[in-house]
Amino acid sequence: MSAPPAPAPPARPPRTDGVPADGSVRVGVDDRFHRAPSRPAGLQRVTQVAGRAIGPLFVLALWWVASAQAWVSPILLPAPGTVWAAAVDLVSSGKLQDNLGVSLGRAMTGLGIGLVVGVTLALLTGLSKVAELLVDSNVQMVRSMPILALQPLVIVWFGIGEPTKILLVALAVTFPVYINTHAAIRAVDARFVELATTRGLGRLALVRHVVLPGALPGFLTGLRFATSISWLVLVVAEQINATAGIGYLMTQARTVARTDVIIVGLVVYALLGLLSDTIVRLVQRKALSWSSTLQAR
Repeated sequence: MSAPPAPAPPARPPRTDGVPADGSVRVGVDDRFHRAPSRPAGLQRVTQVAGRAIGPLFVLALWWVASAQAWVSPILLPAPGTVWAAAVDLVSSGKLQDNLGVSLGRAMTGLGIGLVVGVTLALLTGLSKVAELLVDSNVQMVRSMPILALQPLVIVWFGIGEPTKILLVALAVTFPVYINTHAAIRAVDARFVELATTRGLGRLALVRHVVLPGALPGFLTGLRFATSISWLVLVVAEQINATAGIGYLMTQARTVARTDVIIVGLVVYALLGLLSDTIVRLVQRKALSWSSTLQAR
């Protein structure tokens, strides 16, 4: 005689937590957890630019209020309107454009020399243990010296002409490029080097296809530091018996107590630094588009 059939299990009440009634879990992401569609690239770019402008606009507003309320003497800090009038006068007379062109030439020349020297030294010390022993300690010692403290020695060696100004900028640029590029070269994954060696790549091909792409993020970071440092050093370098340049314009204004012209020069330097950093960041974003990194939200 066969056993009676087992009773059917009671029906489960429907669940409200999104899990099927049979207890199974679907593989994937529930529709409720889908990310919201991202904003258009153009709108996001405009938002970023507007957000970065908030800080300078706040400083400008505070400056305007301080001048309007006479919290500070106009001799020490002229009003924004006075500085703007001085800038318009310099532009209309052509003085600002002429001196700006001279400063750009010095900065770009010094930056180019510093980049070549810094990358070359980084490749030597990063790829050769002997070169690191011979070069790195010397670079570190010179890097520890204040660049502007070398100014008297550079004047004795090269005089007070253009080479001195360009050399000071080149020295200042070399060290951040060297440090960051050298560290990036040493951080290249050894497995990539072994794979390239296994595939029969020679020394030059290894550097071109493995070392340089791996060191690119470090180089671009050093380039960001270098561009800002080049303008900082140029401010002082252009006050060494210069006959043109933004620094020379500021020095001439100091002799006649034209604080408004001095502030115009400082603003020009600040804008140049911001512009150069923005350009490097754009290059960094394009060159490292393959890299997946954490983005601030």
